[in-house]
Amino acid sequence: MIKAVNTLRIKKGRADEVKERFAEPKAVHTFEGFVFMEVLVKENTEEYDELQVCTTWEDHSHFEAWRASRSTQKAHETKASEAGASENSPILGAELTTLEVFVQHHPAE
Repeated sequence: MIKAVNTLRIKKGRADEVKERFAEPKAVHTFEGFVFMEVLVKENTEEYDELQVCTTWEDHSHFEAWRASRSTQKAHETKASEAGASENSPILGAELTTLEVFVQHHPAE
């Protein structure tokens, strides 16, 4: 298994606006190889807010197939709507990290 962590730096005070976008399941939840998603909110930040959108996948191939499908979808969006949205966007930046899930411990039965 792998975990993909997309760390979003957000303008201070606008984290609620961004985290609400993840409140309802989207297409990723139906994608083959998807295991689960978590959205983590970093506490006690001073300069900017931070969210980590963590998805767990059966393996790299499923994650990469989802990324390829997502980039194809984004390529069809109009540049004009992207330009207008970016000025008002609460997101300052993002960084994607992938990690191998070495072990998981669950409560004893």
